[in-house]
Amino acid sequence: MLRITYTLTSLIALNRRFPPMHPTAADSPPKTPGQSPSGAGAPRPAAVKSEALFDGASEVLIDHRGVMYRLRLTSLGKLILTK
Repeated sequence: MLRITYTLTSLIALNRRFPPMHPTAADSPPKTPGQSPSGAGAPRPAAVKSEALFDGASEVLIDHRGVMYRLRLTSLGKLILTK
């Protein structure tokens, strides 16, 4: 089994290489004149395609503040994150 360890910095770098697949509320104009979308001014969350994250593997390790988390891809295509 192939194991890949990602740090938050490497996930952010991946995010810059692969733009979000779907527009967010911050990308769309307000629904009524003068009304701002919720969360306006807040930074957009990072979006990474799972194919880029897993790179053919079924499991990756994520180092978050010194704690290792395991992100697994199931045979049904679902994601499971465990500590």
